[in-house]
Amino acid sequence: MARRLPSQPPNLPGFSYVRILGSGGFADVFLYEQNLPRRQVAVKVMLAEVVTSQVRQMFQAEANLMAQLSPHPSILTVYQAGVSSDGRPYLVMELCSAAIGQRYRDEPLALPVVLGIGIRIASAVETAHRSGVLHRDIKPSNILTTAYGHPVLSDFGIAATLGEAESSEAVGLSIPWSAPEVLLDETSGTVASEVWALGATIYSLLAGRSPFEVSGKDNTPADLIARITKSKPQPIGREDLPHRLEAILSRTMSRKPEARQRNVLELIRELQSVETELGLVQTPIEVAVDDWALATSANPDDRTRIKGVVSVDPSGGRRKRKVPAGVIATRTPPGTLPRQSAGSGASREPEAPGRWTKALVWSLVACSVLVVLLGSTAAFVLVRVAANGEIPTVRNVSGRVDSGTVIFSWNDPGLQAQDAYQVSVGTAPPSIQRGTEFRVDLGTAGRVCITVTVNRDGKTGQPSTPKCVDSASGT
Repeated sequence: MARRLPSQPPNLPGFSYVRILGSGGFADVFLYEQNLPRRQVAVKVMLAEVVTSQVRQMFQAEANLMAQLSPHPSILTVYQAGVSSDGRPYLVMELCSAAIGQRYRDEPLALPVVLGIGIRIASAVETAHRSGVLHRDIKPSNILTTAYGHPVLSDFGIAATLGEAESSEAVGLSIPWSAPEVLLDETSGTVASEVWALGATIYSLLAGRSPFEVSGKDNTPADLIARITKSKPQPIGREDLPHRLEAILSRTMSRKPEARQRNVLELIRELQSVETELGLVQTPIEVAVDDWALATSANPDDRTRIKGVVSVDPSGGRRKRKVPAGVIATRTPPGTLPRQSAGSGASREPEAPGRWTKALVWSLVACSVLVVLLGSTAAFVLVRVAANGEIPTVRNVSGRVDSGTVIFSWNDPGLQAQDAYQVSVGTAPPSIQRGTEFRVDLGTAGRVCITVTVNRDGKTGQPSTPKCVDSASGT
């Protein structure tokens, strides 16, 4: 299919046009030089023929979202936005390279590089989720590189808030990296579908192709949709990849959303554990905290992106709100006489000071005794908690075979927020996760055994009884 010619670059006050950088379905990207401060920038300009009121709203939403999130080191920085004299909306952005999205098909990237990119981009996505935003178009071509080699996520053009995504239609989805439920129009985006897209993107950078492309066969959109909704991704086929990394990526692309990692943070932890397994320095997690998020809103009464957003923590629970600062309870100071009501007509002579002094002394004595008793009770409770704070043990691990994959599962023995499961398969380094399900490809081994141990602050409890599954029996 013939590519269209780029549109005419707009005349933007304060900017000098240099050349075209790229074209998409809805916009062109041009290189401009900003006059003050002097620097080169990328300017994304909407096509005149697609500009409607809805598109304008989408473009404005993208500008606001990217401006809100661009302080993140792995999200493309937006400098400003506006509408040109000919009516086309535009974004002025940091100038970055698109080499990653172009190079991976010619030369699959090195494993350490891909793990670093995956963790950083996943950190950007997790930060967006904590701000209540879904990207909805995660793919290799939307990963750019800054002048200092740092990967950044771009193009929030079809992003939506978590609430909006449940009721809106999918817009401009990229089939090779879209989850089955999105392609089947069951949803336009969820945290689970973002986990899928991240896994598919990492797979692509390693394999040099999208997960469901098959060499020597037709790879039309219809073919890809059929494979994505009915089959598993092909093995990557690289000897330098740990078996567990393939298992992690396979889990991200499970057809059932509930079988995937529960959130992006869980996927990040798993990728970090692969780095540790390979003897690499762990790529740090870049996830914004609440104070950072609140600081993005200059007006404390206008925090529309933050207010009411429920963040997901590693334990799967809801994050508790903090009590607003400055709210205190008032009461009458001890020993202060209540003020007599005006207009009561009765005039009472003040009582002798000695009586109130004695009362105050006895009150202080009583309070001291109460404090001692409460302190003793608290100490007793703390001792009881410490005695019962043993690391729990996982019991009753079960396993079954499903289409060549062994699926182990167990019940939560009572994990705390900072706890995780340490799953060991044979002599391989253990895997750290929060979910109560673990999948292993049976392959030619014929028999797979695992043990599950609870890890608490780097300390491990008693391991579970080993659970083995045979290919012959399926249990």
